[in-house]
Amino acid sequence: MLERQLLCTHEGLFFFIAAPTKTLYIMSEEKKKFINSLKFPILFVFFISAIEILSYVFDLNLVQLGILPRNFSGLIGIFTAPLIHSNLEHLYSNVIPVFVLGVSIFYFYPISSKKVSLIIYFCTNILVWLFARENYHIGASGFVYGLFSYLFFSGIFRKDKRAITLSLLTIFIYGGLVYGIFPIKQGVSWESHLFGFLIGIFTAYFFRKTDVYKKYDWEDEELDVDVRNLKITHKRNLEDLEK
Repeated sequence: MLERQLLCTHEGLFFFIAAPTKTLYIMSEEKKKFINSLKFPILFVFFISAIEILSYVFDLNLVQLGILPRNFSGLIGIFTAPLIHSNLEHLYSNVIPVFVLGVSIFYFYPISSKKVSLIIYFCTNILVWLFARENYHIGASGFVYGLFSYLFFSGIFRKDKRAITLSLLTIFIYGGLVYGIFPIKQGVSWESHLFGFLIGIFTAYFFRKTDVYKKYDWEDEELDVDVRNLKITHKRNLEDLEK
């Protein structure tokens, strides 16, 4: 009788300890993933901000580090153009979306995030060098459009609930960016926006089977413990104690 009582107690104890432990483990993993997702966006934002601040303080003209399409001297811009901005206002318009969209990609798509970022960064600039107007193109907006497009179209191509939710949230916050792919404003590199947007679509489709969302057990399964049977067993133990 005593053995049965101890067995029941241990089963209940295991249930009540295991569930919170599992939850704490999941929370710890999510926290670690979130911290990791901050690293690249913070580093990138810090770098482009430092460049613009130094340019402002020392009155440097860094426009020649931009992309000059179909000119050999403009090839360097494929590497440096997104790092250069015309003024602090131009920088500010890119810093926040780069950070928000960057963190989103590195958090929700950690496996493909680095490859996606590099492809968007360089392929956008290469297309600008090949096909854009023969003016200097600077700024991280093409990169921003690529990140935005990737997040939005990933929801369409992947078709899982999490990706779709993220896609809708992205279009809700930054949907106004779509107008930037058209030649509406003077002095704006709409080509960078357009090519970034197109590269984002390509990468979203190409990596659609990477970072497949794995549901946690508690999302679609009930706990393996039969609560009703535990109550019955507990009741029987109480009856045995009363005898």
